[in-house]
This record gives sequence, C-alpha cells and structure tokens, in this order.
Amino acid sequence: MTIRVLVADDQPLMRAAFEMTLRAEDDIEFVGEAADGRAAVEQARLLHPDVILMDIRMPELDGVEATRILTAEDAATKILILTTFDIDEYVLEALRAGASGFLLKDVRADELAHAIRVVADGDTLLAPSVTRRLSPR
Repeated sequence: MTIRVLVADDQPLMRAAFEMTLRAEDDIEFVGEAADGRAAVEQARLLHPDVILMDIRMPELDGVEATRILTAEDAATKILILTTFDIDEYVLEALRAGASGFLLKDVRADELAHAIRVVADGDTLLAPSVTRRLSPR
C-alpha cells in the first residue's frame, strides 16, 4: 500500500526538503503541499491524503486550528505535527485537536518515514524528548 502524504509548512525550503525525503521512499507518495493552514485544509479536502505533515506556526490559520478542522470533518484524518518548537503546550494542544503524532523538525529522514508509516497504521507517535517529559516518573 502506498501512503499518500500532504506537506503543510510556511517555509518553502522545508516543504522542498520534506518532498525530497518522501520521494525517496517506495511506499510513500508526495501528493501536494500547502504554505499555510487555510491552504492545508483546502488541499486536504481536495487530495484526500492518508497523512498530513503539519507545521504548528503558519500564517492564515495555524497548524493546530487546521488539525482541529480536518479531524472534526473526518476523525480518520492522520496528522503528524512537525515543528521546531519543543513546547509541551503545543504538544498538548495538537493532540487535543486530533493530531496523531508530534515530531521535531530535526528528525532524521528515516525516522520521518517511520513516523509516517506508524501514523498511517493508526498509531500515535511522539518525539522521544516529548515522551520523556510527559511520561509520569
């Protein structure tokens, strides 16, 4: 099965890097991109991706609100948040909005591909640093 992925990030260089990473995987198909949250919602409605890589901070509509809209429309929507901001509040807001995962943008290419597969299979995945901080001790 091929996993169809939409990339939503306001930085053109990041979108290009994610596209290049995804195109190197045999079982992952890059289906489109969006430069802001509103465009992400529109593209998701049009393209019906299996997984959306969503930045948190974007113009027009942030990634959390875009996630909230998309998961309210279809609870099966799989959204993997990718951000440079390792902030617990962002993690919790994203998960409450319906995100299936949360990773930092410094993730390695193989880890990103693995995360996409995990999320596409219906599981939740958090960055190791987030898991350590949020786990009870």
